[in-house]
Amino acid sequence: MTAKTLMLQGSSSSVGKSLLSAALCRIYARRGVRVAPFKAQNMSNNAAVCADGSEIGRAQALQAAAAGLSPSVDMNPILIKPEGDSRSQIILMGRPWQTLEARTYYEKKAILWEYARSALDRLRASYDLVIIEGAGSPAELNLTRGDIVNMAVARYAQSPVLLVGDIDRGGIFAQLLGTLWLLQPEERALVRGLLVNKFRGDPSLFEDGVCILQEKGEVPVLGVIPYLKGLSLPDEDAVSVENAPVPALEPSRIDIAVLSLPRIANFDDFDSLRAEPGVSLRYVKMAAEFGSPRAVIIPGTKSTIADLDWLRQTGLADAVVKFAENGGSVVGICGGYQMLGNAILDPGRVESTRTHVPGLGLLNTQTQFQVQKSTCQARGLVRAGNGWFQIAAGQPVEGYEIHMGETTVNGESWLEIVDRNGQSVQILDGAANESGRVWGCYLHGIFENDAFRHAWLESLGWKGVGTSRQQMFEASLETLAESVEEALDMQKLEEIIWEN
Repeated sequence: MTAKTLMLQGSSSSVGKSLLSAALCRIYARRGVRVAPFKAQNMSNNAAVCADGSEIGRAQALQAAAAGLSPSVDMNPILIKPEGDSRSQIILMGRPWQTLEARTYYEKKAILWEYARSALDRLRASYDLVIIEGAGSPAELNLTRGDIVNMAVARYAQSPVLLVGDIDRGGIFAQLLGTLWLLQPEERALVRGLLVNKFRGDPSLFEDGVCILQEKGEVPVLGVIPYLKGLSLPDEDAVSVENAPVPALEPSRIDIAVLSLPRIANFDDFDSLRAEPGVSLRYVKMAAEFGSPRAVIIPGTKSTIADLDWLRQTGLADAVVKFAENGGSVVGICGGYQMLGNAILDPGRVESTRTHVPGLGLLNTQTQFQVQKSTCQARGLVRAGNGWFQIAAGQPVEGYEIHMGETTVNGESWLEIVDRNGQSVQILDGAANESGRVWGCYLHGIFENDAFRHAWLESLGWKGVGTSRQQMFEASLETLAESVEEALDMQKLEEIIWEN
C-alpha cells in the first residue's frame, strides 16, 4: 500500500513545525495508526545517530520517538551541517557526502532530489501515514526553483498541506495570508488548513482573527495552538540557544554556564541538566557574562579549531583556564573535550590550514583529526577515577558519538566503551585531571543517564531530588500531543488526511 501523507509547512523558520509534527506523530500512534515522520532536507548541527551509525536531524529522531519508532535514515535523507556562513558538510543517507559552498550545493539539487523521493517512497510503502515537515517558508521566491523540501515534496506526494504561523512573534495575518498569496495556484490548492501556533492566553479572544484568516485566505483554520512551556524536548537548531533568556541567578541554585560556541552542535546534551530542580543553566557568549558559575561546559561543535579561536578572541578561553586553576569544574563534550587538551593536530587539514593548534591545556590529552568520521550509538561503563568519579565508578552509561578526531590520553581514562552500534568493543574514552574536577569525553547524551548526572551535580553541591530523564521525556510528549489534539479540529483533519 501507499501511505497517506500530511505535510506541515511554515510561514518562516522556527514557527514550531518540528514540535507540531512530533505531536501529530504521537496523536496518530496513540490511535493505532502506523505513522512515520519525514523531512527531505534538514539544516542543523543538532544531529542524532541511528542504530546503524547513520546521522539524521535531531527533530526527526524526536518525531520517530513520538511515533514509537527507532529513527532511520529514510526519515531525513539529507542533513546539512553548517561549518561557516556559506560552507556546509552534506550528510546524504546518513553518511558524509561532500563539503560544499552554498552556490555549489544548489548545483547538486537534482541528484539530492532523487534520494529524497526514494526515501519518501520507501516510508510510504511501509506505513499508513507519513507526517512530512517542510523547512523555512515555501514562499521564498528566489529559492523555489531549487526546492526539494517544501512544495516540491507536496506536489510529488500530492499531499495536503497545513500552513503554520507563529502568532507570538507578531504579524500572523501577514505571515499566513502573505505566504498563501505568494504561492502558485496549484501549490495554494494543496494548502488545506491553517494553524495559528504559540498563542498565549484565552484562544476565544482570537475568534475574530480566525474569521479574518478564513475569509481572506479561503482556507479553514484548523486550530489555535497554545504556547507550551516547560516541555523537556530537544529543539531542532541553535535558534533556541541564541534566543535563550538568561535565568535569574539564585544563591540556592547550581549555576552552570555553557559556552555558546558559534558552531555549537548537539546542544540538547544539556536539556536534562536544565530540567533538574535547583539547577540554573545559562549560555555565555562573552567574557563579561562569565560570572561565578559552579561549573562550565564546553559543548560539541561542528568546527573545533574555529570555535577554539573564538574562545580566545572573546576572552572566554582565559576565563575558563583561570576558573579551572582556581578549582572550578570544567566539562568538555566532543569538540569541547578536544579543546581541553594540550594540542589539536590536523595534518590532513580536515578543519583548518593549520596543522598544529594549542589547546587549553587543562587535560593531558592530544587530538588528531581524521578524514573518516565516527558515528555510532554507544554504551559504556564508568571506570574508577579521581574525585567524584569514585562515586560514579561502575555505572553504565549510554549515548552516541559523532566526531572526526581521535584523542590520545596520557594517563588513565575514566570511561570504557563496551558497545558500538550493537557490536561488543573495548575502547577507552574520556580524561580527567587529578582532582576529577576537569573532565571530558566523546559521548553525547552522557547527562541523559540519571545516576551519572546526579552524581556529578552532587559533586557541585547540589542537594535536589533527582528526576528521571526518560519519564520527563515521555510526559512532555504526552503533554504536547494532548494539548495539540485538544486545540485541533480533529474531525476536519481526519477528513483532510483520509479522504484526500
